[in-house]
Amino acid sequence: LPEGVARSRPPPRRTARSRRRPGAKVGRGAGPGAMPGRGALCLGLLLPVLLGCGSAQQPGGCPDLCECSEPARTVKCVNRNLTAVPPDLPPYVRSLFITGNPLTHLPAGAFAQRLPDLSALNLSGNHLQAVEAGALALPALRQLDLSGNALISLSPQAFGDGGSPLEELALRGALRDHGVLFSLAALLQSGALRNLSRLDLADNGLLVLPAGMFTALPALRQLDLSNNSLVGLQNVSFQGLGQLQSLNLSNNSLAVLWNSTLAQFRSLPTLRHIDLAHNTWVCDCPIEDLVAWLKESDQVEGKEALTCAYPDKMLGKALLKINSLDLNCSVPTDLPSQLQTSYVFLGIVLALIGAIFLLVLYLNRKGIKKWMHNIRDACRDHMEGYHYRYEINADPRLTNLSSNSDV
Repeated sequence: LPEGVARSRPPPRRTARSRRRPGAKVGRGAGPGAMPGRGALCLGLLLPVLLGCGSAQQPGGCPDLCECSEPARTVKCVNRNLTAVPPDLPPYVRSLFITGNPLTHLPAGAFAQRLPDLSALNLSGNHLQAVEAGALALPALRQLDLSGNALISLSPQAFGDGGSPLEELALRGALRDHGVLFSLAALLQSGALRNLSRLDLADNGLLVLPAGMFTALPALRQLDLSNNSLVGLQNVSFQGLGQLQSLNLSNNSLAVLWNSTLAQFRSLPTLRHIDLAHNTWVCDCPIEDLVAWLKESDQVEGKEALTCAYPDKMLGKALLKINSLDLNCSVPTDLPSQLQTSYVFLGIVLALIGAIFLLVLYLNRKGIKKWMHNIRDACRDHMEGYHYRYEINADPRLTNLSSNSDV
Protein backbone atom coordinates (compact mmCIF):
# COMPACT_ATOMS: atom_id res chain seq x y z
CA LEU A 1 0.00 0.00 0.00
CA PRO A 2 1.10 3.54 -0.40
CA GLU A 3 2.86 5.18 2.47
CA GLY A 4 0.02 7.55 3.28
CA VAL A 5 -2.46 4.73 3.51
CA ALA A 6 -0.22 2.79 5.83
CA ARG A 7 0.01 5.72 8.23
CA SER A 8 -3.75 6.08 8.40
CA ARG A 9 -4.27 2.45 9.37
CA PRO A 10 -6.07 2.17 12.78
CA PRO A 11 -4.03 0.70 15.63
CA PRO A 12 -4.39 -2.98 16.23
CA ARG A 13 -6.88 -4.12 18.82
CA ARG A 14 -5.56 -5.25 22.19
CA THR A 15 -5.92 -8.84 23.03
CA ALA A 16 -6.76 -10.15 26.50
CA ARG A 17 -3.09 -11.08 27.02
CA SER A 18 -1.85 -7.64 26.07
CA ARG A 19 -4.21 -5.79 28.48
CA ARG A 20 -2.50 -4.29 31.55
CA ARG A 21 -3.38 -5.79 34.88
CA PRO A 22 -4.91 -3.42 37.47
CA GLY A 23 -2.23 -1.99 39.73
CA ALA A 24 0.61 -2.88 37.28
CA LYS A 25 3.40 -0.28 37.21
CA VAL A 26 4.22 1.46 33.97
CA GLY A 27 7.71 2.09 32.80
CA ARG A 28 11.03 0.45 33.26
CA GLY A 29 11.30 -1.89 36.17
CA ALA A 30 7.56 -2.30 36.60
CA GLY A 31 7.88 -5.97 37.32
CA PRO A 32 7.16 -7.63 40.63
CA GLY A 33 10.70 -7.26 42.00
CA ALA A 34 11.39 -3.78 40.69
CA MET A 35 12.57 -0.90 42.99
CA PRO A 36 10.20 2.07 43.65
CA GLY A 37 10.36 5.10 41.44
CA ARG A 38 12.42 8.19 42.14
CA GLY A 39 9.31 10.30 43.06
CA ALA A 40 8.12 7.80 45.63
CA LEU A 41 11.60 7.61 47.18
CA CYS A 42 11.82 11.41 47.52
CA LEU A 43 8.34 11.55 49.04
CA GLY A 44 9.27 8.91 51.59
CA LEU A 45 12.38 10.83 52.58
CA LEU A 46 10.61 14.20 52.80
CA LEU A 47 7.54 13.03 54.76
CA PRO A 48 9.25 12.81 58.19
CA VAL A 49 10.85 16.20 57.62
CA LEU A 50 7.48 17.78 56.74
CA LEU A 51 5.79 16.22 59.76
CA GLY A 52 8.55 17.46 62.03
CA CYS A 53 8.30 20.97 60.64
CA GLY A 54 4.53 20.93 61.03
CA SER A 55 4.73 19.87 64.63
CA ALA A 56 7.38 22.50 65.37
CA GLN A 57 5.13 25.22 63.92
CA GLN A 58 2.03 24.29 65.99
CA PRO A 59 0.94 27.10 68.30
CA GLY A 60 1.45 24.98 71.43
CA GLY A 61 1.40 21.51 72.81
CA CYS A 62 -0.96 19.92 75.31
CA PRO A 63 -0.08 19.44 79.00
CA ASP A 64 0.62 15.84 79.94
CA LEU A 65 -2.33 15.53 82.36
CA CYS A 66 -4.87 17.29 80.16
CA GLU A 67 -6.95 16.60 77.07
CA CYS A 68 -6.82 19.15 74.29
CA SER A 69 -8.94 19.76 71.23
CA GLU A 70 -7.54 22.39 68.92
CA PRO A 71 -10.58 22.46 66.58
CA ALA A 72 -12.86 23.08 69.58
CA ARG A 73 -10.19 25.23 71.27
CA THR A 74 -10.84 23.39 74.52
CA VAL A 75 -8.56 22.01 77.24
CA LYS A 76 -9.83 19.68 79.97
CA CYS A 77 -7.82 18.82 83.09
CA VAL A 78 -10.42 16.86 85.05
CA ASN A 79 -9.61 14.70 88.10
CA ARG A 80 -5.85 14.77 87.44
CA ASN A 81 -4.60 15.54 90.99
CA LEU A 82 -3.34 18.93 89.90
CA THR A 83 -2.08 21.23 92.66
CA ALA A 84 -1.39 24.17 90.33
CA VAL A 85 -2.52 25.49 86.96
CA PRO A 86 -0.47 23.81 84.20
CA PRO A 87 2.13 26.30 82.93
CA ASP A 88 2.21 24.96 79.35
CA LEU A 89 -1.37 25.55 78.27
CA PRO A 90 -1.77 26.04 74.51
CA PRO A 91 -2.38 29.68 73.61
CA TYR A 92 -5.29 28.78 71.33
CA VAL A 93 -7.46 27.67 74.30
CA ARG A 94 -10.83 29.34 74.58
CA SER A 95 -12.54 27.04 77.12
CA LEU A 96 -10.51 25.67 80.02
CA PHE A 97 -11.80 23.09 82.52
CA ILE A 98 -9.72 22.43 85.65
CA THR A 99 -12.12 20.56 87.93
CA GLY A 100 -11.98 17.85 90.57
CA ASN A 101 -8.37 18.53 91.55
CA PRO A 102 -6.69 19.20 94.94
CA LEU A 103 -6.00 22.76 93.84
CA THR A 104 -6.04 24.93 97.00
CA HIS A 105 -4.29 28.16 96.06
CA LEU A 106 -4.54 30.49 93.08
CA PRO A 107 -1.62 32.93 93.35
CA ALA A 108 -0.93 36.05 91.36
CA GLY A 109 0.12 35.08 87.85
CA ALA A 110 -1.36 31.59 88.22
CA PHE A 111 -1.82 31.60 84.46
CA ALA A 112 1.79 32.04 83.35
CA GLN A 113 0.72 32.62 79.76
CA ARG A 114 -1.48 35.52 78.86
CA LEU A 115 -4.00 33.26 77.03
CA PRO A 116 -5.52 36.06 74.93
CA ASP A 117 -8.53 34.03 73.78
CA LEU A 118 -9.54 32.32 77.07
CA SER A 119 -13.16 33.31 77.60
CA ALA A 120 -14.62 30.44 79.69
CA LEU A 121 -12.82 29.19 82.81
CA ASN A 122 -14.27 26.41 84.98
CA LEU A 123 -12.52 25.89 88.33
CA SER A 124 -15.42 24.20 90.12
CA GLY A 125 -15.15 21.19 92.39
CA ASN A 126 -11.58 21.82 93.48
CA HIS A 127 -10.37 22.66 97.00
CA LEU A 128 -9.69 26.34 96.38
CA GLN A 129 -9.29 28.34 99.57
CA ALA A 130 -7.44 31.48 98.48
CA VAL A 131 -7.52 33.62 95.34
CA GLU A 132 -4.87 36.31 95.40
CA ALA A 133 -4.73 39.67 93.67
CA GLY A 134 -4.19 39.40 89.92
CA ALA A 135 -4.83 35.65 89.85
CA LEU A 136 -7.71 36.02 87.36
CA ALA A 137 -6.43 38.95 85.32
CA LEU A 138 -7.27 37.40 81.94
CA PRO A 139 -8.00 39.87 79.12
CA ALA A 140 -10.83 37.95 77.41
CA LEU A 141 -12.46 36.16 80.37
CA ARG A 142 -16.26 36.20 80.08
CA GLN A 143 -17.40 33.20 82.16
CA LEU A 144 -15.95 32.02 85.49
CA ASP A 145 -17.19 29.13 87.62
CA LEU A 146 -15.79 28.78 91.16
CA SER A 147 -18.64 26.66 92.50
CA GLY A 148 -18.06 23.81 94.90
CA ASN A 149 -14.90 25.22 96.47
CA ALA A 150 -14.25 26.27 100.07
CA LEU A 151 -13.07 29.84 99.67
CA ILE A 152 -11.62 31.52 102.73
CA SER A 153 -9.81 34.42 101.09
CA LEU A 154 -10.85 36.30 97.95
CA SER A 155 -8.86 39.38 97.06
CA PRO A 156 -10.88 42.41 95.88
CA GLN A 157 -8.14 42.79 93.22
CA ALA A 158 -8.41 39.19 92.02
CA PHE A 159 -9.24 40.42 88.49
CA GLY A 160 -6.45 42.96 88.41
CA ASP A 161 -6.36 46.68 89.03
CA GLY A 162 -8.40 47.61 85.97
CA GLY A 163 -11.85 46.48 84.97
CA SER A 164 -12.64 42.95 83.85
CA PRO A 165 -14.82 41.89 80.89
CA LEU A 166 -16.37 39.13 83.04
CA GLU A 167 -20.09 38.60 82.32
CA GLU A 168 -20.99 35.45 84.28
CA LEU A 169 -19.76 34.52 87.76
CA ALA A 170 -20.86 31.33 89.56
CA LEU A 171 -20.07 30.94 93.28
CA ARG A 172 -22.58 28.25 94.15
CA GLY A 173 -21.58 26.65 97.44
CA ALA A 174 -18.23 28.49 97.58
CA LEU A 175 -18.92 31.13 100.28
CA ARG A 176 -19.30 29.04 103.41
CA ASP A 177 -16.86 31.26 105.30
CA HIS A 178 -18.49 34.42 106.64
CA GLY A 179 -15.47 36.65 106.03
CA VAL A 180 -15.15 35.89 102.33
CA LEU A 181 -18.65 37.29 101.78
CA PHE A 182 -17.43 40.76 102.74
CA SER A 183 -14.42 40.32 100.45
CA LEU A 184 -16.79 39.51 97.61
CA ALA A 185 -18.89 42.56 98.47
CA ALA A 186 -15.78 44.75 98.34
CA LEU A 187 -14.89 43.23 94.96
CA LEU A 188 -18.36 43.91 93.54
CA GLN A 189 -18.50 47.43 94.99
CA SER A 190 -15.10 48.33 93.54
CA GLY A 191 -16.58 48.53 90.05
CA ALA A 192 -14.19 45.95 88.59
CA LEU A 193 -17.12 43.81 87.35
CA ARG A 194 -19.37 46.43 85.83
CA ASN A 195 -20.02 44.14 82.83
CA LEU A 196 -21.35 41.31 85.02
CA SER A 197 -24.77 40.15 83.78
CA ARG A 198 -25.23 36.89 85.75
CA LEU A 199 -24.32 36.24 89.40
CA ASP A 200 -24.97 32.88 91.12
CA LEU A 201 -24.72 32.90 94.94
CA ALA A 202 -26.93 29.89 95.66
CA ASP A 203 -26.26 27.15 98.25
CA ASN A 204 -24.07 29.27 100.51
CA GLY A 205 -26.06 29.36 103.77
CA LEU A 206 -26.16 33.16 103.76
CA LEU A 207 -28.09 34.78 106.62
CA VAL A 208 -27.74 38.45 105.66
CA LEU A 209 -26.12 40.35 102.82
CA PRO A 210 -23.76 43.32 103.21
CA ALA A 211 -25.34 46.69 102.62
CA GLY A 212 -24.98 48.04 99.08
CA MET A 213 -23.46 44.81 97.79
CA PHE A 214 -24.99 45.08 94.29
CA THR A 215 -24.96 48.85 93.75
CA ALA A 216 -22.00 48.78 91.30
CA LEU A 217 -23.46 46.17 88.90
CA PRO A 218 -25.44 48.19 86.35
CA ALA A 219 -25.44 45.38 83.73
CA LEU A 220 -26.71 42.63 86.07
CA ARG A 221 -29.63 40.70 84.56
CA GLN A 222 -29.83 37.49 86.61
CA LEU A 223 -29.27 37.18 90.37
CA ASP A 224 -29.60 33.80 92.08
CA LEU A 225 -29.83 33.83 95.90
CA SER A 226 -31.71 30.56 96.28
CA ASN A 227 -31.04 27.79 98.83
CA ASN A 228 -29.63 30.12 101.47
CA SER A 229 -30.90 31.12 104.92
CA LEU A 230 -31.75 34.77 104.28
CA VAL A 231 -34.03 36.12 107.00
CA GLY A 232 -34.57 39.57 105.50
CA LEU A 233 -33.62 42.01 102.75
CA GLN A 234 -33.57 45.23 104.80
CA ASN A 235 -29.86 45.83 104.11
CA VAL A 236 -30.06 44.90 100.44
CA SER A 237 -30.28 47.71 97.93
CA PHE A 238 -31.48 46.97 94.42
CA GLN A 239 -31.17 50.57 93.32
CA GLY A 240 -29.11 50.93 90.17
CA LEU A 241 -29.95 47.46 88.85
CA GLY A 242 -31.92 48.87 85.96
CA GLN A 243 -31.24 45.79 83.79
CA LEU A 244 -32.24 43.16 86.38
CA GLN A 245 -34.67 40.66 84.84
CA SER A 246 -34.60 37.60 87.13
CA LEU A 247 -34.29 37.36 90.94
CA ASN A 248 -34.36 33.96 92.64
CA LEU A 249 -35.09 34.08 96.41
CA SER A 250 -36.55 30.60 96.78
CA ASN A 251 -35.67 28.21 99.62
CA ASN A 252 -34.69 30.86 102.15
CA SER A 253 -36.02 31.89 105.58
CA LEU A 254 -37.86 35.05 104.60
CA ALA A 255 -40.72 35.84 106.98
CA VAL A 256 -41.90 39.11 105.46
CA LEU A 257 -40.91 41.69 102.84
CA TRP A 258 -41.23 45.26 104.03
CA ASN A 259 -42.53 48.21 102.05
CA SER A 260 -39.04 49.55 101.37
CA THR A 261 -38.06 46.34 99.56
CA LEU A 262 -41.35 46.12 97.69
CA ALA A 263 -40.94 49.71 96.53
CA GLN A 264 -37.54 48.81 95.05
CA PHE A 265 -39.10 45.88 93.18
CA ARG A 266 -41.72 48.21 91.74
CA SER A 267 -39.05 50.66 90.59
CA LEU A 268 -37.15 48.10 88.47
CA PRO A 269 -38.73 48.28 85.00
CA THR A 270 -37.25 45.05 83.58
CA LEU A 271 -37.71 42.82 86.65
CA ARG A 272 -40.34 40.31 85.57
CA HIS A 273 -39.28 37.05 87.23
CA ILE A 274 -39.14 36.86 91.04
CA ASP A 275 -39.13 33.45 92.72
CA LEU A 276 -40.29 33.49 96.37
CA ALA A 277 -41.17 29.81 96.76
CA HIS A 278 -40.41 27.78 99.89
CA ASN A 279 -39.93 30.57 102.42
CA THR A 280 -41.21 30.67 106.02
CA TRP A 281 -43.84 33.39 105.67
CA VAL A 282 -45.25 34.62 108.99
CA CYS A 283 -48.86 35.54 108.38
CA ASP A 284 -49.56 38.21 110.98
CA CYS A 285 -50.26 41.90 110.67
CA PRO A 286 -46.96 43.02 109.01
CA ILE A 287 -47.58 40.74 106.02
CA GLU A 288 -50.50 42.87 104.80
CA ASP A 289 -48.24 44.94 102.54
CA LEU A 290 -46.73 41.83 100.96
CA VAL A 291 -50.17 40.31 100.33
CA ALA A 292 -51.41 43.54 98.72
CA TRP A 293 -48.33 43.68 96.49
CA LEU A 294 -48.74 40.04 95.43
CA LYS A 295 -52.34 40.64 94.43
CA GLU A 296 -51.50 43.60 92.20
CA SER A 297 -48.09 42.58 90.82
CA ASP A 298 -47.23 40.23 87.94
CA GLN A 299 -43.54 40.01 88.83
CA VAL A 300 -43.76 36.90 91.05
CA GLU A 301 -43.71 33.47 89.47
CA GLY A 302 -45.99 30.87 91.03
CA LYS A 303 -47.42 33.26 93.59
CA GLU A 304 -50.53 31.12 93.92
CA ALA A 305 -48.42 28.45 95.66
CA LEU A 306 -47.05 30.76 98.38
CA THR A 307 -48.41 29.66 101.77
CA CYS A 308 -48.09 30.63 105.43
CA ALA A 309 -45.68 28.81 107.74
CA TYR A 310 -46.66 30.58 111.02
CA PRO A 311 -48.76 30.86 113.14
CA ASP A 312 -50.32 27.43 113.45
CA LYS A 313 -53.85 28.65 112.74
CA MET A 314 -52.66 30.04 109.37
CA LEU A 315 -50.42 27.10 108.43
CA GLY A 316 -50.79 26.20 104.76
CA LYS A 317 -53.10 29.11 103.92
CA ALA A 318 -52.38 30.74 100.56
CA LEU A 319 -51.07 34.27 100.84
CA LEU A 320 -53.33 35.45 98.05
CA LYS A 321 -56.39 34.35 100.05
CA ILE A 322 -55.51 36.30 103.20
CA ASN A 323 -57.68 39.27 104.16
CA SER A 324 -57.48 41.75 107.03
CA LEU A 325 -59.96 39.77 109.14
CA ASP A 326 -57.64 36.76 109.17
CA LEU A 327 -54.78 38.73 110.71
CA ASN A 328 -54.29 39.69 114.33
CA CYS A 329 -53.69 43.40 114.14
CA SER A 330 -54.43 44.34 117.78
CA VAL A 331 -50.86 45.52 118.19
CA PRO A 332 -50.07 48.62 116.13
CA THR A 333 -48.23 47.68 112.99
CA ASP A 334 -45.87 50.64 113.19
CA LEU A 335 -44.93 50.65 116.87
CA PRO A 336 -41.97 53.09 116.59
CA SER A 337 -44.14 55.76 114.99
CA GLN A 338 -46.82 55.22 117.64
CA LEU A 339 -44.26 55.66 120.40
CA GLN A 340 -42.94 58.77 118.74
CA THR A 341 -46.46 60.23 118.65
CA SER A 342 -46.95 59.40 122.35
CA TYR A 343 -43.75 61.17 123.32
CA VAL A 344 -44.77 64.29 121.42
CA PHE A 345 -48.15 64.33 123.13
CA LEU A 346 -46.54 63.87 126.57
CA GLY A 347 -44.19 66.79 125.90
CA ILE A 348 -47.09 69.04 124.98
CA VAL A 349 -48.95 68.12 128.19
CA LEU A 350 -45.92 68.77 130.37
CA ALA A 351 -45.34 72.12 128.70
CA LEU A 352 -48.96 73.09 129.33
CA ILE A 353 -48.73 72.12 133.00
CA GLY A 354 -45.55 74.17 133.37
CA ALA A 355 -47.17 77.20 131.78
CA ILE A 356 -50.17 76.96 134.13
CA PHE A 357 -47.87 76.68 137.15
CA LEU A 358 -45.92 79.76 136.14
CA LEU A 359 -49.17 81.64 135.57
CA VAL A 360 -50.39 80.78 139.08
CA LEU A 361 -47.11 81.95 140.56
CA TYR A 362 -47.36 85.22 138.69
CA LEU A 363 -50.92 85.91 139.82
CA ASN A 364 -50.06 85.24 143.46
CA ARG A 365 -46.74 87.04 143.45
CA LYS A 366 -47.71 89.51 146.25
CA GLY A 367 -48.99 86.85 148.58
CA ILE A 368 -46.01 84.69 147.86
CA LYS A 369 -43.70 87.66 148.57
CA LYS A 370 -45.41 88.34 151.92
CA TRP A 371 -45.25 84.69 152.79
CA MET A 372 -41.57 84.56 151.96
CA HIS A 373 -40.92 87.63 154.21
CA ASN A 374 -42.77 86.01 157.12
CA ILE A 375 -40.74 82.90 156.74
CA ARG A 376 -37.57 84.98 156.62
CA ASP A 377 -38.48 86.85 159.85
CA ALA A 378 -39.39 83.65 161.65
CA CYS A 379 -36.12 82.06 160.64
CA ARG A 380 -34.24 85.19 161.76
CA ASP A 381 -35.85 85.19 165.23
CA HIS A 382 -35.16 81.54 165.63
CA MET A 383 -31.53 81.96 164.66
CA GLU A 384 -31.11 84.93 167.08
CA GLY A 385 -32.35 82.75 169.94
CA TYR A 386 -29.83 80.08 169.10
CA HIS A 387 -27.11 82.70 168.84
CA TYR A 388 -27.98 84.19 172.27
CA ARG A 389 -27.85 80.82 173.98
CA TYR A 390 -24.55 80.05 172.28
CA GLU A 391 -23.04 83.28 173.64
CA ILE A 392 -24.15 82.46 177.21
CA ASN A 393 -22.74 78.97 177.04
CA ALA A 394 -19.47 80.22 175.60
CA ASP A 395 -18.83 82.97 178.28
CA PRO A 396 -17.08 81.46 181.41
CA ARG A 397 -18.25 84.32 183.57
CA LEU A 398 -21.83 83.52 182.86
CA THR A 399 -21.39 79.77 183.20
CA ASN A 400 -21.63 79.77 187.05
CA LEU A 401 -24.51 82.18 186.94
CA SER A 402 -26.28 80.00 184.50
CA SER A 403 -25.66 76.95 186.71
CA ASN A 404 -26.88 78.71 189.89
CA SER A 405 -29.92 79.97 188.09
CA ASP A 406 -30.70 76.48 186.94
CA VAL A 407 -30.37 75.22 190.51
